Amino acid sequence: MSGLVHLLWTILVTALLCVPLAVSVWALLDAARRPGWAWSLAERNQAMWIAGICLGFLTVVGGLAISAIYLGRVRPRIAAAEDGRIAELG
Repeated sequence: MSGLVHLLWTILVTALLCVPLAVSVWALLDAARRPGWAWSLAERNQAMWIAGICLGFLTVVGGLAISAIYLGRVRPRIAAAEDGRIAELG
């Protein structure tokens, strides 16, 4: 039974270590798929955010921090601009 417990522990640890990578990939793909005009309306720089997220891959904490800022603060503004909710941008 200890072999099964070790296997389950290894799977759990691996899954937890993949969370920061998954969040960073999510942020990167979301930033890349948003149209340039929405970034312009939201007064944000798409290339800077994509580069920052990519550089965040180098460290776990940096990747999580940059991705969290993008997903929590920048992404809603870009989505609002993309959906035509201009009043929310001001």
